[in-house]
Amino acid sequence: MIEDVFTNISSSKSSAATVKNAAAKSWHIYIEGMVQGVGFRPFVYQLAKQFKVTGWVNNSNNGVHIEFNGGDSIAKEFYEAIIQQAPDLSAITKHSFAEINHKPFQSFEIRESETHGEANILITPDFAICEGCRVELKTPGNRRYQYPFITCTQCGPRYSIIRQVPYDRRNTTMDIFEMCSLCSSEYHDPLNRRHFSQTNSCTDCAITMRLFNSNRNLIEENQAKIISKVCELWNEGKIVAIKGIGGYLLTCDAANAIAIKELRLRKHRPSKPFAVMFPEINSLHNVVQLDEKEIKELKSHQAPIVLLQIKNQASSKFALKDIAPGLFRIGVMLPYTPLYVLLMEQFKKPIIATSGNISNAPIVFKDEDALNQLSRVADYILVNNRKIAVPQDDSVIKYSMQTKQRIMLRHARGFAPLYINDKITLPDRTILATGAMQKSSFTLLHHRNIHISQYLGDTESVDAQNNFEHTFNHFLQLFESPPEIILADKHPDYFTSHLSDRLSKKWSIPLIKVQHHEAHFAAVLAENNLFNEAAPVLGVIWDGTGLGNDRQIWGGEFFVFHEKKFNRLNHVGYFDWFLGDKMAREPRLSALSLSYGNKEAEEINRPKFSTTEWNNYHQLLSKNTMNTSSIGRVFDAIASLLGLIDKSSFEGEAAMLLEELALGYFRQHPDVPHNWLKWNEWMQQNPVNIKTLIIEIIKDIKHKKNKAEIAARFHVNLILLIQEEAVTSNCNKICFSGGVFQNELLTDLAENILSKTHQLYFHRQLPANDENISFGQLMWYLATK
Repeated sequence: MIEDVFTNISSSKSSAATVKNAAAKSWHIYIEGMVQGVGFRPFVYQLAKQFKVTGWVNNSNNGVHIEFNGGDSIAKEFYEAIIQQAPDLSAITKHSFAEINHKPFQSFEIRESETHGEANILITPDFAICEGCRVELKTPGNRRYQYPFITCTQCGPRYSIIRQVPYDRRNTTMDIFEMCSLCSSEYHDPLNRRHFSQTNSCTDCAITMRLFNSNRNLIEENQAKIISKVCELWNEGKIVAIKGIGGYLLTCDAANAIAIKELRLRKHRPSKPFAVMFPEINSLHNVVQLDEKEIKELKSHQAPIVLLQIKNQASSKFALKDIAPGLFRIGVMLPYTPLYVLLMEQFKKPIIATSGNISNAPIVFKDEDALNQLSRVADYILVNNRKIAVPQDDSVIKYSMQTKQRIMLRHARGFAPLYINDKITLPDRTILATGAMQKSSFTLLHHRNIHISQYLGDTESVDAQNNFEHTFNHFLQLFESPPEIILADKHPDYFTSHLSDRLSKKWSIPLIKVQHHEAHFAAVLAENNLFNEAAPVLGVIWDGTGLGNDRQIWGGEFFVFHEKKFNRLNHVGYFDWFLGDKMAREPRLSALSLSYGNKEAEEINRPKFSTTEWNNYHQLLSKNTMNTSSIGRVFDAIASLLGLIDKSSFEGEAAMLLEELALGYFRQHPDVPHNWLKWNEWMQQNPVNIKTLIIEIIKDIKHKKNKAEIAARFHVNLILLIQEEAVTSNCNKICFSGGVFQNELLTDLAENILSKTHQLYFHRQLPANDENISFGQLMWYLATK
C-alpha cells in the first residue's frame, strides 16, 4: 500500500473537521475492482467515523459507491485515505471522486446492496484461514473454539460459493443458513470484523458435517467426534475423501506406503506425484528445503501447493518414494481451511491431499457425486451441508532451483478468476475466449475487466466438458451479458472449438480463430506489457502440440512480434507425427520418429516394440504425411532414448524425468562447462535441424556417456539455440511461453546464459502451459485488430 496518509492525525485536526464541515458539500466516490467480500464497506464506515463525515457506503453489482458530506479539504483527505489504506485483500482497478448536488446526511451508514444494471466487478477468489480466525479457533472459551467453519471478512470461501453479484449472503450458497442472534449482531455491527461477513456462522447456527463409509452408511454425525474419527481412520491406513472449499480431496497418512499404493491403484494414478499437506511450517524443515519466497507463498492468503526440493537426508518417516516416484520435489501445502487446521493439529503428521476424482476427471464437488463416485476410491467420505457453486482444484506454484524464478503451474483456488493488469488498455466490450483442449480455461472480458477461469483440465472426457460448461454458464449467470465476439483455437476438433461454433450460431455473433502458438506469445507479451514496444520482440513458444497455419502440428516455434503483427521466424525442423495422441502418451514413438532411418538408433529402439509393432510402425512412417515441430515430443524422444520411460502414465511425465536427470547433474556440477557454450551448425539452420542433435545424443549413448550429462547438455543446447535465434533476428527482448517452460532448469539456464545480453520475459500471474491460451486469444485479438 502507498504511504498511510491518515497516520498520526492529531486531535486538533479531528476537531478542525467540524469547522471544515460547516460549509459541507456532497461528494460521490465510485470504486471498481476486487472490493466485495474483503471488508471494504466496514473499512469505509470506520474511516468515515474517524473523519467525522456523514453519508453512506454500499455495494452494487458494479462496485462500491460512497456518498458523503464534507468540506473540500476533508473530502479530498477522506477519498485519498480510502484509496491508500484499502483492505489488504482488496484490489482497486479504478476510482473516481466528484462533487454532486447537495444532500443532507445526519450520520454515516452502510446501506443495503443494490443490484440494478449490469455487473461490473472483479470476482473475489477464495482465501485461506486468516490469523485472527486461527487464533479464535484455538482459544478455549471462544464461542468458535474448534468450530471447523470459522470465517470472517478476511478469509474463507468467496468465488466457490457465489451465485450472483453483488457478493451478499443471499447471493451465495450460505443463503440457507439462518444466523443465530450473536452472529447476526456481529454481522450488523459496522465496528465488528465480521460485519457483512457473508460466510459468518458459529456452533449455534452451524455448517454441519457427516461421515459416511463407502457403502453410504452414516458412521458419525457428532461434530465433536468427527475430527478424532477421521484421524483414527488415517492411523488405520484408510483413505478419506474430505469436502473442502472448491471440492473433495482424497486423503491418507503420508507415512503409510501401503495406503498410498492403494490410493494409486484405486485412482488409476500409477506414478503422478501426490500433494502433501503438512500440519504447519515447522514440520517441513526435516523434509524439504525452504527459502523465504517459498515460505511466503505457503503462508499467503492463496495458500497454494508449492513444489519443494526434497532434502538428501529427508525424514524416513514419510513414504517419499511412493509420493513422488523418481522426482526430487514434492508438492506441499499447509492447512488452508479451519477444518484442515483442526484435523492436522490432532493428527500431527503429514497427509496425502490429492484432488477427489478418478485420474483425468474433474474434481468432485457435489455431495451426491462424492457418495456415488468417490466410494470407489475412498473408504470414508466426509461431507458438509455448505454447497459449492463452482469447483476448483488447488493452485500449484514452484520456484526455480537457482534463480528462484516464480513458475505458476496451475491457476485455480486462491487466484482464479482474478486477473489485474492496469497497464493493458481494454475496450468496453464483452468478449469470450474459449482456450484450448488440455489444461483448459476460458477468459471473459466484460466492462474492461478480465476474468480468467480456474484450471478446467483436459476436455477430452465428457465429465470435463460438462464441468467446463457448468463453470462457463456460472460466469454468464454472474454477469448476465452474452459476448459480442467469440475467440477460439484453430484446431477444429477441440471441444472448445465445437462449443465456440455452437455459441456463435446461437447468439449470431462473430467467431474468430486464433493460432495456438500466437495466442501463447500474445499472453506473455500482455503479461509483460510489451505490445507497444518499438523494437521487434522474439517469442520462443515451445510446447507439445498445436495446429499450425500450414495444418502441421507445431510446438517448437520462434516468432517475432512487431508493429501489431505476429510472424513465424523459424521453427524446429519437422519430423513425423503419427498415431495422433498416442504419440504424446508413448515417448518411444517420438524416439522412433526422430531417429527414423538411423541405423545406430535401431539397437536402442528395437527392444521397445513387439515385432508386430515394429513392422507396422515402420510401414506407417514410410507413408506418413503429418509432421510436427514439437519440442515437447523432442523431450519425450530423448527421455525414451536414455531409457527413462517409454509409456507415460500422465501428461509431461517424460519431460519431468528428463529434467530431473539433468538437475541431478547440475547439483553435482553447478557451473555449465565452458566447452558446452558454443553454437553448433544445426542451431543456425532454418528450419532448425533437430535430427542432428538426436544423432549426437545417440552417439553419446552408444559411447556410454553419463546419462545425466547428456540430459544436462541437451538443456544447455536448447538455450544456445534460443541465443542464436535472438542474435540472428536482432531482438534484444525475448519472451518465453508454452508448457516446455514449466521446466525450471530451462528457466535458470536462460537467466544465467541469456540475461547477460538480452532482456527476458516469463509469465507473471499465469502458467506457461495451455491455461494461458484463452487469455492469449483475447490479447491477440486486441493487439492485432
